Amino acid sequence: MTRKKWLIGVSLIALAAAAGGTTLYTLPLAADPIGPKDCGSVLPDLGALPSHAASAAQPNWAQRGGTVNDASCLSRTTVAGVVAVRDEADVRTALTYARAHGLTVSAAGVKHSMGGQAFRKGGLVLDMRGMRGIRLDRGGRTVTVDAGATWHDIQRAIHPDFAVKAMQSTDIFSVGGSISVNAHGMDHQAGAVMGSLRSIRLMLADGRVITASRTENPELFAHVVGGYGLFGVILSATLDVVPNDIYRSERSLIDYRAFPETFAAIAGDPAIGLSYVHLSTAPGSLLREAIVYRYRRVAADQLLPRAPLSEVASTKLRRLTINLSKRGDSFKSLKWWSEKNLEHRFESCTVTRAQAMGDGEACLVSRNDPMHDSVAYLRNSLPAETDILHEYFVPRDRIVPFIDGMRALFREQKVNLVNASIRAVGVEANALSYAPKPAFSVVLYITQSTDAAGTERMRSLTSDLIDLTAREGGRFFLPYQLHYTPQQLVRAYPEIRGFFAAKRQWDPDGLFSNTWYARYAPALG
Repeated sequence: MTRKKWLIGVSLIALAAAAGGTTLYTLPLAADPIGPKDCGSVLPDLGALPSHAASAAQPNWAQRGGTVNDASCLSRTTVAGVVAVRDEADVRTALTYARAHGLTVSAAGVKHSMGGQAFRKGGLVLDMRGMRGIRLDRGGRTVTVDAGATWHDIQRAIHPDFAVKAMQSTDIFSVGGSISVNAHGMDHQAGAVMGSLRSIRLMLADGRVITASRTENPELFAHVVGGYGLFGVILSATLDVVPNDIYRSERSLIDYRAFPETFAAIAGDPAIGLSYVHLSTAPGSLLREAIVYRYRRVAADQLLPRAPLSEVASTKLRRLTINLSKRGDSFKSLKWWSEKNLEHRFESCTVTRAQAMGDGEACLVSRNDPMHDSVAYLRNSLPAETDILHEYFVPRDRIVPFIDGMRALFREQKVNLVNASIRAVGVEANALSYAPKPAFSVVLYITQSTDAAGTERMRSLTSDLIDLTAREGGRFFLPYQLHYTPQQLVRAYPEIRGFFAAKRQWDPDGLFSNTWYARYAPALG
C-alpha cells in the first residue's frame, strides 16, 4: 500500500470512528447533491406582482412564471419568467418585451450572490449561461468572452499556454457575474477583475449596444464594474491573460498576529504569484493559527510540460469532512488537524518534477491549477441547513484587532464557522468600491439552520460583524444576504446615494433592477 493510500485510509477510518462508526450517519454527509436546494425566502416583501399579458414578440422562455432561488437557498422569489439567452438578439427581445409590459429585468449567471441580486419579485430574469463564446488573441494576450462563460470554461480554452490574470478563487462563476461584483481572487498583485478588464460590451435599457472601458465611456465603465447589473446587460468582455507560469507550492503555519509581517514578505517577493490564508476553525485555536499558502514562480520552467486541467479529487471525502465539522467541536478540531497534517500530502503535482532544479521533492503546478476548483464538495442536499458567505474588507493595519473582535463574536454567539480565509486586495477605483484603500479581505463560510431562528441568528451576527468592520474602518461586501440596514449601508459606502443617482441617469425608467436595489434605493432617496 502506498503512503498516500495509507493516509487516505487512516483518514476515512478516523472520520468514520468519530462519527460513531455508523454508515447511516456518514453517508448523507458525503452524498452528492440531488439538485439545487430551495429552503424558502428571507428576502423583503416587495408588494404585489405586476401583471402582464402575452404579446406577439415572445422571449425565448426557459420558464413562464414560477420561482427562482440563489446559492443561499433562502431567496425563493416569484418571477414573471426566465429567458434562456443564446445571443444578443435574445437580450434585445427580452428588453423589448419587458418595456412593453412594465417588467423589470435582471441578468443572472450561476446566482451565487445570496441576497436576490440576480432577480426581483415579478421581474424578468435573463439566464445568461447560454452565451459562452471564448475567443483567444494570442498575440495581444487577451481573451474576449461572452458574459455567461465561466472561469472554468475560460481556463480550459486558454490552457496550457495562458492563464487568467484575475478571477475569483474558484472557477464556477460567470464572467458577467464576476464583473458585476468586481470579484477578486488569489493573485495579490493583479487586484480584482477590474484591473484585468480591457473593455465591456453591454446593452443599455433602450437597446443600444455600447463599449465601455477606461478610455471609452469611462464613467459608465466605473459603474458597471461592481454595479450589480443595474446599468445594462453585460454581453461580453475582453480580459488580459498572462503566461501559464509554473509554481512551486509552499505552506507554513503561523500565529495570526504574525500575518501582517508575513504578508509584507509575500508582497515584497515578485516571485510569489498567488497566495491566501486559512484561519483555524477549531475551538482550541479559533482564528489563532493560520496556514499561509504561497505559489512561487519557478525560474526555468517554460519548457516543462503542463498536464491537462483536471477536477479536484476525493470529492466525497472532502464533503464528508466539511459536513462532519459542522456537527461538533471534535469534528472541527479533526478537520483543522487534517488540513495542517494531511491535506498537503494529497496535493496534485501536475507538472513533471524537475530533478535538475535541485529540488526533487518540489510540488510543481501551473498557474491555472490552484484556481481550477469547482468546489463540488461544498454542495449537499442536507435539508435543514445552508452555508452562507460573508466578506469584510479591513484596512491592512487593523486585521489583528478585527480578528480578535470576530473571535469574541463567534464564541459569544456560538457561530458554526466552516471556513475563514484572508486574501489581499489593492485600491479598487470603481464607483462603488469595497476597497478605497489597500485592505485585507476576510471571507467567512458559516452554517445556519434554515428555520426562522437560524435566520434571526444570522441577521444578528451579520449586523454585529458589519458594526465591527465599521469600527475598524472597513467595508462589507454587498453580494450577500440583506441583513443590514440602510444606515449601515450608507456608513460603509457613503457614495451609495451618488451611485443610485447615476443608475437613474443611465436607466431613467428603472428597467434594470434586483431585490437588493428594490430594498435599499427607495430608503435612500
